[in-house]
Amino acid sequence: MPRDNGPDFKQFLLISDFDQTLSFNDSGLVLSEMLGIAAFQDKIRGLANIHMVQQGGELAYLLLHDPEFRRVRKHDLVAAGKRIRLKENIRLLSRMLEDLDGHGFSFYVVSAAPEEVIQSALEGVVPEDHIFGTRFRYDEASGEIASIVRVPAGYGKVVVLEELRSRLPIGHDRVVYVGDGSSDVHVMLHVNRLDGLTIAASENKYITQIARRTILSEDASSVLIPILEDIVGWNSNRIRAFFESQGLLLQEWDKARTDSIRISNAVHSLSGPASVKIQ
Repeated sequence: MPRDNGPDFKQFLLISDFDQTLSFNDSGLVLSEMLGIAAFQDKIRGLANIHMVQQGGELAYLLLHDPEFRRVRKHDLVAAGKRIRLKENIRLLSRMLEDLDGHGFSFYVVSAAPEEVIQSALEGVVPEDHIFGTRFRYDEASGEIASIVRVPAGYGKVVVLEELRSRLPIGHDRVVYVGDGSSDVHVMLHVNRLDGLTIAASENKYITQIARRTILSEDASSVLIPILEDIVGWNSNRIRAFFESQGLLLQEWDKARTDSIRISNAVHSLSGPASVKIQ
């Protein structure tokens, strides 16, 4: 439940994706490498190309239908979670979010990655009841995955966000979402429409054009920078001082923006189009 720190305390909801947002590798890739299953990326691309499943839900589909992935059991998902390489300072980020100059952020993870993988990877860092991943139903006799209960991919993330927002409860404009890929498009458009803050954690072209801010860093605490600027209202000097008070140093903070432009002649030219980058 949100903290009650007095009438002037402002409560927000911060939701983050997991794969390549709080971690460096895709959960499915880690799982397939652990079990010696080849051509994982080819399988994912094949499903994406024929649009058979919701973007982000490809691993769930493979675990339920692909012959090679059918041998995966719950303990395999837990073991894969222990192999996930996490970004730095997720625990510190969670602690700092509790009170930022009268602004508190309830931190949740919503991802299409298997829930067991996320819970295992973030054990002792993020409470299990703050993690919403793909949830499976298992056969009691064999232990194999029998069905899918929930897949928070695509619009499914919007559904989870709205459930959390109404449960806490928190206003539409007090939602922050952090994501990295095309499966985050629906939820980012939803948050933007309701005047929340969206942060892209990668250079994926589908979301950098939608997200209000883009932050590229190997440290999870970096998402605090747009929050402190756009919500709390701090300037760069105060932000640097705050990070230093937490034992962190902002060594490189490049706020430059690059526009990649392709220009073609209105009349067909044998020389072809020209490309230019403007910084």
